[in-house]
This record gives sequence, C-alpha cells and structure tokens, in this order.
Amino acid sequence: MLRVLHVKNMALIEEEKIEFGDGLNILTGETGAGKSILIGSLGVALGSGSFKDFVPENADHASVELIFETQSGRVQAWLEEHDIPDMDGQIIISRSFRKGRSISRINGEVVPIGLVRELSSDLIDIHGQHEHQSLLYPKYHLQLVDDFAGEELEKKKERCRMLYQAYASASQKLKEALRDAGDRAKNMDFISFEVSEIDDAGLHLGEDEELENRFRFLSNAQKIMEALSVVQQLTDGDGERDASSQISRASGELSAVASYDEELMQLQSTLSDAESMLSDFTRALSGYIDAFSYDEQEFSEVSERLDLINHLKMKYGRKIEDILSYRDTRQQELDRLSNFDAYVGGLKSEVEKTRKELLEVCGDITALRKTAAEKLTEQIVRSLKDLNFLDVRFEIHFEKLKEPSGNGMDEVTFLISMNPGLPLRPLQHVASGGELSRIMLGIKAVMAKKDEIECLIFDEIDTGISGRTAQKVSEKMAQLSRDRQVIAITHLAQIASMADEHFLIEKRSEDGKTHTGVRQLTGKEITDELARILGGVQITDAVRATAAEMKRMADEKKNSY
Repeated sequence: MLRVLHVKNMALIEEEKIEFGDGLNILTGETGAGKSILIGSLGVALGSGSFKDFVPENADHASVELIFETQSGRVQAWLEEHDIPDMDGQIIISRSFRKGRSISRINGEVVPIGLVRELSSDLIDIHGQHEHQSLLYPKYHLQLVDDFAGEELEKKKERCRMLYQAYASASQKLKEALRDAGDRAKNMDFISFEVSEIDDAGLHLGEDEELENRFRFLSNAQKIMEALSVVQQLTDGDGERDASSQISRASGELSAVASYDEELMQLQSTLSDAESMLSDFTRALSGYIDAFSYDEQEFSEVSERLDLINHLKMKYGRKIEDILSYRDTRQQELDRLSNFDAYVGGLKSEVEKTRKELLEVCGDITALRKTAAEKLTEQIVRSLKDLNFLDVRFEIHFEKLKEPSGNGMDEVTFLISMNPGLPLRPLQHVASGGELSRIMLGIKAVMAKKDEIECLIFDEIDTGISGRTAQKVSEKMAQLSRDRQVIAITHLAQIASMADEHFLIEKRSEDGKTHTGVRQLTGKEITDELARILGGVQITDAVRATAAEMKRMADEKKNSY
C-alpha cells in the first residue's frame, strides 16, 4: 500500500505530505486546483513522467518520495535479486531533481529509472484519465486474458517463445541456404582459396612477435655493432685509459694501503668486486661480438615472411589467432557446402520438428486461454452489471493466426452489446469514452483479485457519468477497496461520499503567489465538501442536508460489504 506521498517544488506545490490510509482514499477539489499535479508527481517518481513538465522555472531542485508497505513475496524476491536492502516490508522510492539532473533511489540505493519502473509494476496500478483507451486495442484484450489465466499459461508461453526462436532460426538458415544454392560452386571455390591461402602460410601462434623482434634486430645490426665496438674500447681496450685498466690500477693503489684501516679494506673489497664484474662483462661482450652475425639472406626471408603475415592480417584478422579462427570457420562452411544436400536435409528436418512442437504448444496455449476466457467473461459480465450495464452481453472472440508466433496463434477481441436486440460488436466500435471508463473499472475489479498489487489509483474514472450510474460506480470502487487500497481523484459526490479517507486539494494565495495545498478532511468538513460538489456556487441548507444524508447512507453501504 502507498502510505506517504511527499512532494517538493512540483508546479504549484511547494511542499506537501499526504499520508494515505487503508480502503478508499478520495481526493477532491475545484477544477484547476492541482489534482493532476499529484498524479503527475507519482508518475515522475515511478519513471512514467518527467520533472521538466512540473518543475517551476525559478526552482533549481525538486523531489518526490513515495513510501509503500507491502508483504508481497514477489517484491521481496525482487529486492533480493537486485541486492537492495529489505526494510521490513517498507519500500521507499524517491526521485530528486537538481541542476538539470535527476536521481532515483530505492531504499536509499541509487538505481536506474528502469529498475523503478520494474519494481513499481508490482506495487501500484495507476489508471490515468485516458488509460481506458487501451481497451480500443485487441492486443490489450489478449494481455488481459493471459494475465487472468496466470502462471500455468505463462510457463507455456515461455516454452512457446523458446521454440519459436529455434523455429525462426532454423527457417532463416534454410532460407539462406536455398537462396545461396545457385552460387554454391562459386562460393566453394572462393572459400577453398581462402582456406588454402592460410594453410599454405603454415602459421603458428606467436610467430609474428618472434619475426618482428628478429626483424628489428637485423634492421639495426650495423648500429648495434658500432655501439658494441665503442663499448668494448671503453671497457677493455688496448690502451691504459679503458675502464678495465683504470679499475685495475685503482685496485692496486687501494690494496697497498688497505691494511692500515678496516674501512679501507671494505672499500678495496668493493672495488675488487667491481673489477671482477667488469671482467665478467668484458668476457661476455667479447663472446657476443664474436658470435654476432648478420645474414642478408635471413633479413630478406624475415621481411618476406612478415609481409605475408601482415597481408593475411589485413584480410582475415588482426592477430594470428584471429586468422586461424577465421580459417576454421571457413572450413566448416566449406564442409557444409560440400555436404550441401545433407545440410539442407538436416535444416528441413529441424524446421519441421520445431514447427510441430511449436504448433502443439500453441494449441495448449489456445486451450488454456479459452478456458480462462470463459471464466473471465462470466466475471466481467457480473462486474459490468454492478456498474449499471443491466442488459450487457459480453464475449471474448478468438481468431486463429495463419502462422505461429512467440505468443501463440491467437488474436482476441472483446465483443459487447449494451442494449437488448443489438448484436455483439467489437468493443472499440461500440462504447463511448464514459462507457469505456466504466468498462475498464469493471475489468480492473475482476483483475485485482488475480494479482498481488495492493494499491490501485483511479484518476477521474467517473468522467461522463452521473445519477444511478455514478452510484453504481461508487459502490464498485468501495467494494474494490475492501481488498485493496484504492486512491481516487473524483468530481462526483456519490464516489467521494464512500471515502474512508478524504483529502481536499485547494489553491491558496500568499504574498502574491498561488500555491496548491492538500489537507485531510474530518467530520463536518467532509459534509461541507460534499455539499460544495453537489451545490456548486450556492450551498444551501438543503444541499448540506442532502450531503449529510449521502454520507450517512454511504457509510451504511460500506459497512455491509
């Protein structure tokens, strides 16, 4: 249930906090008082609206916070799946706006707005002013039947989607194979050339790096040799000024006096080590120079080999691993083309097999839908009669699609006749806007018993009705609120009188500015508001008496549910 709606800097609302109760929560107010701001704020918090439609131009920040209480197992599982802390059944969804950016949070954790939308679908169902228009689209009719059918159908649909993907994939492969049949010989020649070109190269992993290192060495052989000659002269030349001679002389001088001081002996030992290391270095350097060789033929071969590998890289992949992988893939394609008839035969068998399984599952889905549709029809008819459609006839009509899909093979249309003697016709061709709104309420009342959503919101679902019909709508909403929390914006006294909690939305002017405020009504305030709705400009004692009687009768009616 939605317990708290906290709004800051949204249109005419500076800051308001509404604490909703159980049962039927009613919001009323003059036209233009700001009722739509509250529903809009809900939409912003839940990701179906944008701050830009509500934040005043001079405001640099705004926020909406919703506090829910729920014991839904699906919600608890969702929180665990997304590693969001569980707050003992309390869900806090907030969305804040500052300096052009918005941030959404669930129980304090920053989350993408997509996750908020995902979670909110299990917490709240908002029926906006124009949502009944969805009844004009048969796709929505099929969705309602499937939602009513429940988990068993959903499992079949999952199987159907999986089979359809396999069927579509095999069909596409078969189509491509048959399309390419005429070019098979040409394709085989081209693929054979590519495979042979790679095979003839005799590549092995890491070869390119080895060749690049060798090429770099051979390309700089002269430069290397010149540098080594200089190093050799400096370290172990024929003169007396090379490093070996200088260190040897220094070591002799220091050795002659080392016995006079222990620290000098340590210095002499260090210098002796340096002389030994330099001697090792000069021997290794001499060996490297003696072994050094430059072969023009090797340089040419390395260059040609690198050119070949780089050529293959340009055609088949950036690395040798990529080239060899490409070769294996093309070899598989060549094998497929070489055994084309067997390949096509296998695809045809796979298409036939998956299609057969798909059609069987589609049949199961149709059977489950028709069984659910019968029960749904009965319940919708009862619900519509409760809403003053006294002579209504309703039917869910099935049409079989020509081809299976991932959602079965059914097209569903709601048919209705609202007057005696008139034939059943598609809902979208018969009902007016006000009738669609009532029909949607009747369907919502039926569907509410099939899901775990604990909060239903209706935004002016009473548009276009009055009199006895309005009374029936108010009774249906009151009945619905016995099992679910219902929040409704209304302009009809019949519906408002059924409220368990009644809130007034009103404009007020302060310091030359207009603000929208919300306050909960009690006692005489409720009667006065009902009288305002009933009486318009002039509220007489008779209107007040009527309002008081209406409230008394509504309370008696609610207590009978």
